Amino acid sequence: MTASPPYSTLRQKAIAVLSVMLGLFVFYTSFNGPFESLVQRALFVMTIAALAVLMHPLWHGTRLRWLGILIDTAIVAMVTVSGCYIIANYETIMTDLPWAGPLDMIMAFGTLASVLELARRTSNWVFPMIVALAVAYAFLGYLIPGQFGHRGFDSAYLSEIIFLSDRGLWGMLVNVASTTLAAFVLFGAILLHTGAGETFFDLSARLGGSRPGGAAKIATFASGFFGAINGSTVANVATTGNFTIPLMKRLKYPSAYAGAVEAIASTGGQLAPPIMGTAAFVMAELVGVNYWSIALAGVLPALLFYLGIYSTVHVIARRQGFRPVTADDLPDWRGAMNFTRLAPIAAALGGLGFGVLNGNSVELTACYGMLAMLAAVLVARIANGENPREVISIILRALEAGGKGVVIVGILLVGAQVFVAMINLTGFGVAVTSAVLAIGQGNIWLIAALMAVVCLIAGMGLPTSAAYVMVAAVFAPALIQQGIDPLVVHMFVLYYAALSVITPPVCLGVFVAATIAQAPWIKVAVETLRLGATAYALPMLFLAYPGMLGGGGTEGILLAAVSGVVFAVSIAHLLGGARLPWGGASRLLWALPAGLALLGPWLSVAAAALTLATLVVIARRQLEQRPETAPA
Repeated sequence: MTASPPYSTLRQKAIAVLSVMLGLFVFYTSFNGPFESLVQRALFVMTIAALAVLMHPLWHGTRLRWLGILIDTAIVAMVTVSGCYIIANYETIMTDLPWAGPLDMIMAFGTLASVLELARRTSNWVFPMIVALAVAYAFLGYLIPGQFGHRGFDSAYLSEIIFLSDRGLWGMLVNVASTTLAAFVLFGAILLHTGAGETFFDLSARLGGSRPGGAAKIATFASGFFGAINGSTVANVATTGNFTIPLMKRLKYPSAYAGAVEAIASTGGQLAPPIMGTAAFVMAELVGVNYWSIALAGVLPALLFYLGIYSTVHVIARRQGFRPVTADDLPDWRGAMNFTRLAPIAAALGGLGFGVLNGNSVELTACYGMLAMLAAVLVARIANGENPREVISIILRALEAGGKGVVIVGILLVGAQVFVAMINLTGFGVAVTSAVLAIGQGNIWLIAALMAVVCLIAGMGLPTSAAYVMVAAVFAPALIQQGIDPLVVHMFVLYYAALSVITPPVCLGVFVAATIAQAPWIKVAVETLRLGATAYALPMLFLAYPGMLGGGGTEGILLAAVSGVVFAVSIAHLLGGARLPWGGASRLLWALPAGLALLGPWLSVAAAALTLATLVVIARRQLEQRPETAPA
C-alpha cells in the first residue's frame, strides 16, 4: 500500500478538525441560542468556506496544483477577512446603514466570487451562473426595454445590499443554514453513525423483502428512510443504490428498472417528515410558519408519494413474476431489533418529542434529540461491552460527518440569498408574476401548469434547496395572488423542485442511478417517470384538496386522503400494466377511478373507490388464471 502524500494527510486532518469544530459550533448554538445575527452568520460562512476549499481543492492531483493552492488560499483569506470585518462592525452595519467605500466593494464582490466558485466545486456550474446573471441583471437592467427593465444600480449600492446588510451574503437563508438546518443535518449524521443506517436497511428488508418484487420494495423503504435524513436525492441514490440496485439485478430485475426504483424512491425521502430534507427548513422561514406545521402538512402527501411507488412496483412485480427475496438474504429480526441498535433511535425520537411538547425552538428540539441519542449510545454500547474510547470515536466521526454535511447546502444557500436579494431589489419577481398572470388570465390551473413546467426546468441541475429558493422567489407570488394559501403554494414549488432532480434531460439523480445500474440513462429516466407518475400529479392535488396539507378540517382531510389513495392506486395499475380480461385497450379502464377520484364530492369519490375495488378483483383473477410468469 502506498503511503498518502504529507499534504494530503495534513489536508484530511484539517478537514476532520474543522468539521468537528463546526459540529460543536452547531451543537453549542442550538443549545444556548445563536450569537448576534451577523456574528453567527459570518462565523458560519467563514468556517464552511474553509471546509469547502479543503474538501474540494482546485486542480488537485494536476500540474496546476501550485496555482490551485494560491487561488484556494486567496479564497479563504478573502472570506475570512470579510467575515472578521462584519463581526467587528456588525453594530454599525445594523444601526447606521453605512455607505460602501472602495474596500467594501472589493470585499463584497471578492467574497461573492469566492462563494460562487465554491458553489461550482460543490455542485456544478449551473447554480453560480444563475446567481451571476442575477447580479449582472441588477447592474444592467436599464438596458432592457419593457416590463423586465429597471433603472439599474451601481457598484456601491449593490455592495451595500450584498455585503453591508443582512439581505445579501449574511441574509435570512444563511441564518436558516447556520441554525435550524445545520442542527438537523448534524442530528441526521449522528443518527446514521450510531447504527440507524443498518437498522433502517434491515427493517426495510424485513418489511418489503418477503413480498413479490421484494428487492424493489426494500429499495423503496430504505431510500425513504435514508432520504428523510440526508435530504439529497443524489447522495441518497449514491448511498443506498450501491446496495439496492445490485440486489435487484442479482434477482434478474432489468437494469433500467432497478435504477429507476432507486431514483424515484430516493427523491421522496426529502419530502417525508419529520426531517423533510433541507428545503423545508427554508420554507418555514419564507412562509413564516413553524417548521413543525410544515412537517405535519407533509405527512399525507409523503404517504401518497410512497403508496404510488409501492403500488406500481407491486403491480409490475406481479405481472413480471419478480419473486421475493429469499429468506437467506433477509436479515434476522433479532439482529435488526437489538437494544444496542434501537436505543439511539428511540432516544432520538423521545428527545424530539420532548422538545416539541415543551414548545422549544426547532434547533433546541434537535439538540434534545442529539443529547438523548448520544447518551443512549454511550449507555447501550458500554453495556454491550464496547470500549468507551471506541464509542467516543464514533461520536467524533458523527460530528465530523455532520460538519461536512452542512458545507454543501450552506454554500448554496449563501449564493441563493444573494439571488433572492437581487430578485427583490430589481423587481424581477413582480414582473414575472405580472407576465404569468397575464398569460393565465386568472385561470388557476393554467397558472399552476405554467409554474410546474418552470419549476421542473429551472430546477434541473440544481440541488433541491437551491432550486426551491430560486423558483419560490420568482414564481410563488403568481399563485399566492390568486388567493391560494402560501403554504400550499410553497409546498407545490418544493415538490416540483425536488422532482426536477429526476426529470429529463438534466436529471442528476437518474444519471447516478444509471451509472450504478450500468444502464442507458434515458431508459432509467423513462422508467422513473412511470414509477413517479403519482408524485408528479400530487402538487396539483394540493390545489384541488386543501385537506392534502391539513386544511378543511377533519372531513376535508379524510376526503383528500381517500381521493389520493384511490388516485395513486389507480395510476399504479394503469402504468404498471395490470391486465384486464377484455384486451389490451381495456387497461385504460384504470383511468376511470383515477378521474372520478379527482372530481371532489363524496359521491364521486365513493364511486371511484368501488370501481377501483371491482377492477382490482377482476385483475387479480385474471392474473391467477394465467401460467406462472418467469422473471423478465
